[in-house]
Amino acid sequence: MLLDIRRFGWPTYKKELSSLIHLGLPMLLSQLAQVGTSFIDTVMAGGAGKGDLAAVALGSSVFITIYVTLTGLMTALNPMISQLYGAKHSVQVGEMGRQGLWYGLIVGVLGMVVTWLAIAPFRLWLDVSKDTFAIAENYLWFIGFAMPAAMLHRALHAYASSLNKPKVIMWVSWLCFFINIPLNWIFVYGKFGMPALGGAGCGLATAVVFWINALVLWLLIAKDRTLQAFGLMDRFDWPNPKAFLEITKLGVPIGLSFFIEVSLFTCIMFLVAKLDGNTEDYVAAQQVVISLTSLIYMIPQSLGSAATVRVGFSLGREEYHRARYISGVGISFAMLISLGTAIFLVLLRYPLAMMYTNDAAVIALAGSIILYAAAFQLVDAVQCVAGFCLRGYKVTTVPMLIHIVAFWGCGLIPGYWLAFHQDMGIYGFWAALIVSLGLAAVFSLWYLEMHSQKVITQMRVRIL
Repeated sequence: MLLDIRRFGWPTYKKELSSLIHLGLPMLLSQLAQVGTSFIDTVMAGGAGKGDLAAVALGSSVFITIYVTLTGLMTALNPMISQLYGAKHSVQVGEMGRQGLWYGLIVGVLGMVVTWLAIAPFRLWLDVSKDTFAIAENYLWFIGFAMPAAMLHRALHAYASSLNKPKVIMWVSWLCFFINIPLNWIFVYGKFGMPALGGAGCGLATAVVFWINALVLWLLIAKDRTLQAFGLMDRFDWPNPKAFLEITKLGVPIGLSFFIEVSLFTCIMFLVAKLDGNTEDYVAAQQVVISLTSLIYMIPQSLGSAATVRVGFSLGREEYHRARYISGVGISFAMLISLGTAIFLVLLRYPLAMMYTNDAAVIALAGSIILYAAAFQLVDAVQCVAGFCLRGYKVTTVPMLIHIVAFWGCGLIPGYWLAFHQDMGIYGFWAALIVSLGLAAVFSLWYLEMHSQKVITQMRVRIL
């Protein structure tokens, strides 16, 4: 049976699923808080003016691309720390946590510089008014300062979640969500003597919130009695090149996988803007559906993150059969989730579109696109969780290669051909997405099956 899903009975399945949900649910809720922060930015920028809204949308696409890529790089800490935790190497857990913080700080500074350097080519690519670009430029300058804090937060996030303490991340995320609202109000509209920065104020508010997020999470981890046993704050360590190399070797393929996925949707958005016809309707409808699918994607992503930790922990304890079984539990639950979300999207496609706009043309177009989005839900959750399970095994290069071939080779390029040369328009991109995500799911699941069995076989040979 695939991933030995029938190896144990229902009580064991229920226990493992409960562990995944217990770990994944707080991660999901923390992600919802982050998405809520972006939603507040959009609402506040829209209140300042149409140009401010467009500027924030364009600027955030640059920031998110860089942020998600670097977040993938930092995700390498999860299997590393969870395996050390499973092996009961408490001292090494603290050491890796400290190196993770140094690594996050350095990566964050580099991300800040890259964000600022992206402004010049961004200007050449965009065909927008000078006023709109000026707001987008200021937005990127402000939000660039968030990068070091964001990566420090990701290092702390990996540390706490890998040690089964996800709730502290959730509470801090929601605290920062509520702090972001008045900060946006102050900076966007110029309250309490502050200049009215318009959409650019959203970037400044986000930067402040990221630093608050990192500092508060740091303090709560330091005061947590359970986490104190690992000695994260007990001593000072200088950056260790060997540890950095290990994180980089494992993290670069993950970061590239994240970049491949997020850049796929970013490129499609820019290409949709070049379609003949009512471009504004196309872009608006695309944004509506992307927003919806991004929200839904957080469910399998949180499940996958939990699976990474659980698989890594089991491998650290040398429980190889259990690691394989946990992967099976995660995949089977992902299939159930995908079926539920697909039905949800089909039945409520028009009411969901109406949550974003009251424009009849955009609602009609978004409703038809959502049908395509519903179709790829059936495979998207599987490829997501399978990829995260492989990361629990410290396998990162193969998922990256699968994503390159599937997303760009079978998604972006065929999508462009269908959209512009086969007169399918915006639907051509979504048809190609269904195929690409399906291929990613099949090959990711196949490799997970092969590799998890290989690990067990190697263990048996070692014993003999």
